[in-house]
Amino acid sequence: MTVSAPEGLTVPFSSEAAPGGVRVLVVGPETSPTDLLAAALRYEGWEVRGAEDVAAALRTAREHRPDAVVLDAAVLHTGADDGGLGALRRGLPAVPVLFLTPRRPVGGARLAGLTAGGDDAVVKPFAVEEVVARVRGLVRRSPVAAARPASVLAVGDLTLDEDSREVARGGRAVHLTGTEFELLRFLMRNPRRVLSKAQILDRVWSYDFGGKANIVELYISYLRRKIDAGRPPMIHTRRGAGYLIKPAEGA
Repeated sequence: MTVSAPEGLTVPFSSEAAPGGVRVLVVGPETSPTDLLAAALRYEGWEVRGAEDVAAALRTAREHRPDAVVLDAAVLHTGADDGGLGALRRGLPAVPVLFLTPRRPVGGARLAGLTAGGDDAVVKPFAVEEVVARVRGLVRRSPVAAARPASVLAVGDLTLDEDSREVARGGRAVHLTGTEFELLRFLMRNPRRVLSKAQILDRVWSYDFGGKANIVELYISYLRRKIDAGRPPMIHTRRGAGYLIKPAEGA
């Protein structure tokens, strides 16, 4: 069956940042490793949706309005016209697509041509970290990123500029160390979401960090002194679960 987009129907890309900063649509069959990839992208603080085929991807995209698509080539037809891919291109003309391809794909030269022109491809099996880096690069070079005035995260009256690394609360500058900045950025990319110590260690201190989990408690206390001191609190502890950030009460 060939997937087709209705004549004249396209899904516009969003010029407004998603709550997590980037929207990604991951398309792959049940046998694909895309579930693992989607989890890794969510760890980046991105908003991720999944679909099992191109038709489902187009339906999801009309609501989700992705900034990038990760597409397992296994969902594409092997016929000469690649109907599924054509429908995706017509439906999402401004959105970059990263292909996950088999090591020796059928029609590899043709697929290589289709992925040229700003898109990218990663050979399976792949390293999740590489795919995350490739998606980040595609988004950075896409019209979606160009349409955004700045990479500024905001929760209540707290703002964090990812480019200039400036932080302010209520318009007053907050000076943070490098680690404090990364911790706050992870919290702000996931507003109102409880993040466990394990998640924070993995994201801020990396998987191979050999210290103890109480380093998270220590740096949370540092942030509270700088962010919440003398103000209604924004950083909260959920005992036995983790930490979250949300707008202060009454803000």
